[in-house]
Amino acid sequence: MPIIFCNFIFHSHRLFAINTFLYRTFIMTRKNRKLSSFSCWLRSSFTELLAERVSTRVREIKEDIKMLRREARLRREYLYRKALEDRQRTIEEKKEKLKSALDENNVIPTTVRREALELQKLLEYDDEGAEGVSSHMDDEYKWAGVEDPKIMVTTSRDPSSRLKMFAKEMKLIFPGAQRMNRGNHEVNALVQACKANEVTDMVILHETRGQPDAMVVCHLPFGPTAYFTLFNVVMRHDIPDIGTMSEAFPHLIFHNFSSRLGRRVSSILKYLFPVPKEDSKRVITFANQEDYISFRHHTYKKTDHKNIELSEVGPRFEMKLHMIKLGTLDAESTADIEWRHSSFMRTAKKRKFLSVD
Repeated sequence: MPIIFCNFIFHSHRLFAINTFLYRTFIMTRKNRKLSSFSCWLRSSFTELLAERVSTRVREIKEDIKMLRREARLRREYLYRKALEDRQRTIEEKKEKLKSALDENNVIPTTVRREALELQKLLEYDDEGAEGVSSHMDDEYKWAGVEDPKIMVTTSRDPSSRLKMFAKEMKLIFPGAQRMNRGNHEVNALVQACKANEVTDMVILHETRGQPDAMVVCHLPFGPTAYFTLFNVVMRHDIPDIGTMSEAFPHLIFHNFSSRLGRRVSSILKYLFPVPKEDSKRVITFANQEDYISFRHHTYKKTDHKNIELSEVGPRFEMKLHMIKLGTLDAESTADIEWRHSSFMRTAKKRKFLSVD
């Protein structure tokens, strides 16, 4: 009897061990199935996410390529119009020479003798009220007066506290302008960001040992870019108890910009400001004297029906044109130079470029 009972216990233990093994195997199989299904779901989700990100990136690259191609096409069209303008200006100059020779009964110049008959036929169709060849400046500032300009004011890298204050004041000079901290941004990235946000002009201020000494005005999207040197800068922060500055659209006064280059510079500066209202009490003056442009900022009020009182609100400084390039700052190395001040010429100090007098 004890032997039979012991055999029964032994076999029951074996059956329990087998049942436990089978149960654990069954549980592990279910877990493996769950893990395999989870891994399959995870793999499929990761594949979908990766495919979505790749498709988004491809779409962004295509949009960037499309934008770059559009900018290149518009740039080619602009250069073609500029070349066509130069060709038409040459024809206009020859026509003027022929017309003056015929009116004064002089000998026709040798430079136009071969084309004299063709030029005379063209003179018959000229209108006396026409202003000659339309300039590429008409395309550069085609929305001037229709839409208010959008100005972005920034500084050179690592600006001093004085240059930051001057940038704040210049931001208030241009109505509706925005000021951006330069940081470590490159010029190409700034120009592309301004173009994407439909900024019309970008103003960059430079300094030497904490004193503002240069200003670059870049018109977007195709130029021009004007480089000015600043002298005798007096900021509003230097004057105690000066009060607040009016942000109304100012009236502009341009004095002694009578030459062709002077009119070009006045148009570059003029289109930085929107069209003012008639009752605006704010006046900004650009006065040219021996190619030094004096910047003054005033407000006025009527004391009686005959007299007005001017009060200067600052800042004030003198500007001198250094160079004009037919392009933007991101293509500075390849842009054509429209005009450059050559200080090494013997007559550079005597010549006046911005005025005829």
